[in-house]
Amino acid sequence: MAPGPVAAHDVVIVGGGGAGLRAAIAIAESDPSLSIAIVSKVYPMRSHTVSAEGGAAAVAGDDDTFDEHAYDTVSGSDWLCDQDAVEAFVVEARREMLQLEHWGCPWSRRDDGRIAVRAFGGMKKKRTWFAADKTGFHLLHTLFQTALSYSELVRYDEWFATKLLVDDGKVRGVVAIELATGRTETILAKSVIVCTGGCGRVFPFTTNAAIKTGDGMALAYRAGAALKDMEFVQYHPTGLPFTGILITEATRAEGGWLLNKDGYRYLQDYDLGKPTQEPVLRSMELGPRDRLSQAFVHELEKGRTVETPSGPVVHLDLRHLGEDLINLKLPFVRELCTNYQNIDPVHELIPVRPVVHYMMGGIHTDINGYTGMPGLYAAGEVACVSINGANRLGSNSLPELLVFGARAGAAAAEYVHTQGSSGPGSATAAVEAQGRDEQQRLERELAARQEPSKYRIADIRVAMQDTMEAGAGIYRDEASMRTAADRLKELREQFGHAGIDDHSRTFNTDLIASLELDGMLDVAECIVASALRREESRGAHQRTDYPKRDDERYLAHSVVNLDSDGPRVSYQPVTITRWPPAERVYGR
Repeated sequence: MAPGPVAAHDVVIVGGGGAGLRAAIAIAESDPSLSIAIVSKVYPMRSHTVSAEGGAAAVAGDDDTFDEHAYDTVSGSDWLCDQDAVEAFVVEARREMLQLEHWGCPWSRRDDGRIAVRAFGGMKKKRTWFAADKTGFHLLHTLFQTALSYSELVRYDEWFATKLLVDDGKVRGVVAIELATGRTETILAKSVIVCTGGCGRVFPFTTNAAIKTGDGMALAYRAGAALKDMEFVQYHPTGLPFTGILITEATRAEGGWLLNKDGYRYLQDYDLGKPTQEPVLRSMELGPRDRLSQAFVHELEKGRTVETPSGPVVHLDLRHLGEDLINLKLPFVRELCTNYQNIDPVHELIPVRPVVHYMMGGIHTDINGYTGMPGLYAAGEVACVSINGANRLGSNSLPELLVFGARAGAAAAEYVHTQGSSGPGSATAAVEAQGRDEQQRLERELAARQEPSKYRIADIRVAMQDTMEAGAGIYRDEASMRTAADRLKELREQFGHAGIDDHSRTFNTDLIASLELDGMLDVAECIVASALRREESRGAHQRTDYPKRDDERYLAHSVVNLDSDGPRVSYQPVTITRWPPAERVYGR
């Protein structure tokens, strides 16, 4: 890791996906004189935002209101969201969607030329805007094209951030490795925004790309910021069984059915939080994601799933929708099924199973993305505002990264103006010394990992993923989670002695995998520690030993801080403005 020079900017954004690009645009719009940097371990158009398929929720029609969108979000969260954030979100979501329209996002249209919307799980009204079933691609492409128009934006593509620099409690920049050369650089800043996405790769079966390893969560956690609601891990009910690739909820919004091995629409046998029995056959496939994933487990226990070489599955049936509709509204689904499963959904059933999809938890922030550490902000899936609570509604994540990416960008820019008139990223000698120390640590890391070892990074990663699925999956109990916690400690010990085979400096993916795994082990410990403390079942956190929701004790956010002996869990109140806790409902 050859040390590089010290770079300096006013704001550094870590992560080049939807939230990071939206934050960069907001900063540039607020003050064109500010120097902005995006540090991303992939080229921005390869960020995971590109894979979102189904759509983005925002009030569109005269038959819908902000209050209805807010209530669906609050109810879907099992009352664990902060309602002030939700109320701001639903208003600003529509504004952001219209802004994307003006920037060139090609939203699908109705015959009369108006924006088309589709139903989505947990939403009582059709409010999910879409661009066929490639919404994330078009959204990210629109943001990227818009960001390119700002000359003050500097991109560090394929750089991996390893440390947040902190001086006197303030975050003052990052240290990052350039993947192409192995060079490390200290990048100073007056404020930093973390937008690195989620951490689905701590589990074995996930819709998440290989890059979603929780890097930003680990960076903030180690720097002294808190993580919030980490026990809430969303499983999506329809992932392909071998690859984990997402089959979008839009398939069910357009009328797809979930069938067990007997060809029976089994969801009618389960409590999905529906208000009445009357609409069940029409809308049951659009129940909340947590409830549908839990229903799969019960079907498995009853022996009504289908065994495959990749494990048990149920079937998603689109055949009755017809080829014309599938080609018009679900072309990417057909492409995925053909390329990765060798089936044509026009004529064949799609095998699906629940797979980890989204983290409701993340870096604790306020409504403007502020983490509580001066100079540090976060937005997107890496952050927990919280509008998602115990369960995110499908199609809320894309407008979330827009709304809170913009808010974090504006707040970070405003913070820069409070830091005096010194040049971009000017810092003390102590901060630059921290950068040099981190560069030396990375040198030692590479040298130490070249020593012969019986422990391999890949083996430890697989063991961690299996541990998380067994101990903190769709259903949990104290025994399984304590076993998982003990096993993670063992894996942490093994990791300290693990070796890597690549000793070069250029594109050393072995070393990057090691650094990613270091962070994933921290994140996994936080998930398990938070889940152990929450002795109730709520949303995506289902404990068989505490099967009921307990508002008296746990209508609160879990907050995790790093102590000398590991994660320390505490609680803080949920913000309730207008909707007191009640029974969850869904459907139209």
